[in-house]
Amino acid sequence: MGRRKIGLTRNAEDALAVLGQQIRLARASRGLTAEQLAGSAGISPTTLSAIENGKGATSIGNVFNVATIVGVPLFGVDDPSELIALRRRGEERLALLPSRVDQPRGDRERGLDF
Repeated sequence: MGRRKIGLTRNAEDALAVLGQQIRLARASRGLTAEQLAGSAGISPTTLSAIENGKGATSIGNVFNVATIVGVPLFGVDDPSELIALRRRGEERLALLPSRVDQPRGDRERGLDF
């Protein structure tokens, strides 16, 4: 069975567009061609074009790799050690959550399945 196409929310579209713009501006300010940046990231120039144009079909890993290569901060963090600290704090918080969340019985009976 093939992949199901799911439309993006307006916020997701805007976020992709903004990140793509930031990547393109950072690439230009560093004097890199699209071919050079694509080569550094191990992607095709077509994929880089999709990233810079905010297309949603590109893997988030490729987007983050390209952003990192040109120095676009992820999650408002410039320092890689700060990003590591954010990750660790998130992992600590997630460890406090139960391993499973059951839906309340009343919600199941009312057809509120998620």
